[in-house]
Amino acid sequence: MLFRKAILDQIAEGTVTLAFRRWTKPTVKAGGSLRTASGVLSIDAVDGTDAEDISVEDAHRAGFPTREALLAELDARPDGTLYRIAFHWAGDDPRLSLRDDAALGKVDRVAIIERLARFDETADQSWAEPTLRLIASRDGITAAEISERVGMDKLELKARIRKLKELGLTESLDVGYRLSPRGRSFLGET
Repeated sequence: MLFRKAILDQIAEGTVTLAFRRWTKPTVKAGGSLRTASGVLSIDAVDGTDAEDISVEDAHRAGFPTREALLAELDARPDGTLYRIAFHWAGDDPRLSLRDDAALGKVDRVAIIERLARFDETADQSWAEPTLRLIASRDGITAAEISERVGMDKLELKARIRKLKELGLTESLDVGYRLSPRGRSFLGET
């Protein structure tokens, strides 16, 4: 579930606590969480609804100035069932503090090495450390450049880089990737 920057700012302020989406099936569920650029959202409810049941207050809680503005955006994507998603901001993305933690002890290092080995094992190819080293070679290196060098489909590679991000080793830029302080420490570049 994606949000515009202006909405993300309002989520962080606590003024936006609803979203409306048309989906063939929901991409979030009640009781789950969603990481966004403004932090982690705790999903309180996901309910099917009808456009005529959306109130002016609902539109405001979804970050829209009017009910009509929200409906116009929903009408731009008319396919699927309309869902009302209630959520609250649950805190900062834990990956932010993890990626800034460059003080890797022996246990941390071994855990990362073991995870990277499992990543390679399940992929039937060595990609994790070579990908980290390519990302280390230049801030802003793109998935297309990396995929060409490691011989992997770009979309598949992007999914795998997200695993490196989960370990706090990489950061996404507006274009491309870079190593985090934790990633630099792991590769011995600090």
